[in-house]
Amino acid sequence: MNLERLPNEEKLSLCRKYYLGGFAFLPFLWLVNVVWFFREAFLKPAYTEQLQIKTYVKRSALGLLLWVAVLTTWIIIFQHFRAEWGEVGDYLSFTIPLGIP
Repeated sequence: MNLERLPNEEKLSLCRKYYLGGFAFLPFLWLVNVVWFFREAFLKPAYTEQLQIKTYVKRSALGLLLWVAVLTTWIIIFQHFRAEWGEVGDYLSFTIPLGIP
């Protein structure tokens, strides 16, 4: 999508939709929001909707970083302790590794 063709009001609306969509356990939308609207928020000359877009981009980046931190922590914990959790660890696994842990 070419953001330069959209009026500023629609840019703000789209940015807000992606920001709110990230709260539906879709952090990828926050990544898209940050990538698409970074130039609009921080590099373009000032316009009235820019302050709100900048806020949504900052909050999307913060939410994305939080999701990455939580997901990375869970992956590390799961990989380290899955074998010790026994049956529960096996139920949480999509594929059960063969062999001795």
